[in-house]
Amino acid sequence: MKTAAFALAAASFLQSVASHATVYNILVNDVNQGLGNSASGYIRTPPNNNPVTNVASSDMTCNVNGGNAAAKYVNVKGGDKITFEWHHNDNTAADDIIADSHKGPVMVYIAPAASNGKGNVWVKLIEEGWSNGVWAVDNLIRNRGKHSVVLPNLAAGDYLLRPEIIALHEGNRQAGAQFYMECVQVRVTSSGSLSLPGGVAIPGTYSANDAGVLFNIYTSFSSYPIPGPRPWNGAGGSNPPPASSPAPAPTTLRTSTVPQPTGGNGGSPVAKYGQCGGTGYAGSTTCASGSTCQVINPYYHQCL
Repeated sequence: MKTAAFALAAASFLQSVASHATVYNILVNDVNQGLGNSASGYIRTPPNNNPVTNVASSDMTCNVNGGNAAAKYVNVKGGDKITFEWHHNDNTAADDIIADSHKGPVMVYIAPAASNGKGNVWVKLIEEGWSNGVWAVDNLIRNRGKHSVVLPNLAAGDYLLRPEIIALHEGNRQAGAQFYMECVQVRVTSSGSLSLPGGVAIPGTYSANDAGVLFNIYTSFSSYPIPGPRPWNGAGGSNPPPASSPAPAPTTLRTSTVPQPTGGNGGSPVAKYGQCGGTGYAGSTTCASGSTCQVINPYYHQCL
């Protein structure tokens, strides 16, 4: 029993370091601003690409070490399109961005830089969740790690932009949801007239029991309730959020019994760290040479 428990723990650990993601750089009106997650950059960069899983942790604000300011700011103007670029290992064509199993929403918050992210200062600009069977993370991968927001016509000053991914592949259990975020430092140089409204605290806006955090993506559902506040409707210049359905009743989100794992034997072998089984999975259950299919949870099996 100890050996089996150790093997499962080891498998879970290996999954925890596989196919995570961080923001590497931003683009302003499609112009790359250079590497941001470096000592001389403009992103408050954590020491690795691991997620935050404790919604009450101070690391939820800007990730680990997020209280330390980055070296510089990127100059922007109201109405500029800001594009965030996420990657797993590096900014190359071969990078897998984030594991396609890490389904979940993508959103962007903003706060005054002078607040250092503390207090009820975070205002959500945009959010994208689930629609017609497609998750925001699916679109992020399809767009090679890029998602954008149009900056509101804000008053001049320094701000923190906080892009965030919530990966729900282990969201069927408490503290299983994985939060990925960074804080990007921007300086608004135009003379806009908008001031940010009152916001929410991070940590504080999410609860471990929120319907959109403790969410089982492996059961049948017809809508997904994106956690946190709704996007600011007075931004004017920001992208309109995709339509989202109202929160379903809890009984529609998760089952009281665990269905038997399914999967097909056909198809090409699955590469290491890829999904190879679990409830509702219909792909290949054969792993590439050098790895074996291991049960991470009843809904997600991974080649390790």
